[in-house]
Amino acid sequence: MKRAFFDTVWNDKFGRLLSAGLCVLFAWSAFAPHGRGIWYVESATALAAYAVFALFAGNFKFSRTAYAIFCLWEAMQIVGAHYSFELVPFDWITNTIGASRNHYDRVAHFAVGLNAYAVAEYLRGRGIVNSTKSAAVFGVVAIMALANLWELIEWAYAEIDGGDVGAAFLGSQGDVWDAQKDMLADTLGALVGATLFAATNRPR
Repeated sequence: MKRAFFDTVWNDKFGRLLSAGLCVLFAWSAFAPHGRGIWYVESATALAAYAVFALFAGNFKFSRTAYAIFCLWEAMQIVGAHYSFELVPFDWITNTIGASRNHYDRVAHFAVGLNAYAVAEYLRGRGIVNSTKSAAVFGVVAIMALANLWELIEWAYAEIDGGDVGAAFLGSQGDVWDAQKDMLADTLGALVGATLFAATNRPR
């Protein structure tokens, strides 16, 4: 792995703390999960995402903010893998808003969207775009595209599996508009992440 990844994570105290926290959380998640099958699928998602992040961080040093946002989603994904997203203890939100379903997955989708910050930071830092505003816009577009692709992957896996694991991975909880609402949550998170990037990276 190239130097930038170690500078972002292992040579930075904040990065080491976050990484250690994810390792501890992952170990907890693996112990007696609600369903071993769904744990494998959701954990594989978390590990694959971390590998992709590490790949990009191999030649670019992300900020602490970008890394913290990414680790927030990683943590939510790992917790969801342990319980299955629809069964994560989230009653305090469900009861507060009077919802009929568990919205933990929607909050996790919002956290995915926040990673528009990291996308924008990479695009601007690597000189792929020449302005902060352009980087922020492309960050949102990238997350929207990823959200669409992810919903297709969930649908395909559910169709191929054809059982309880596939249904849990799809996570619609009986909502026929689940995919659209998930993508909306991703997009709203992306708008917040991109706005944060633009606000903290104004030209001097």
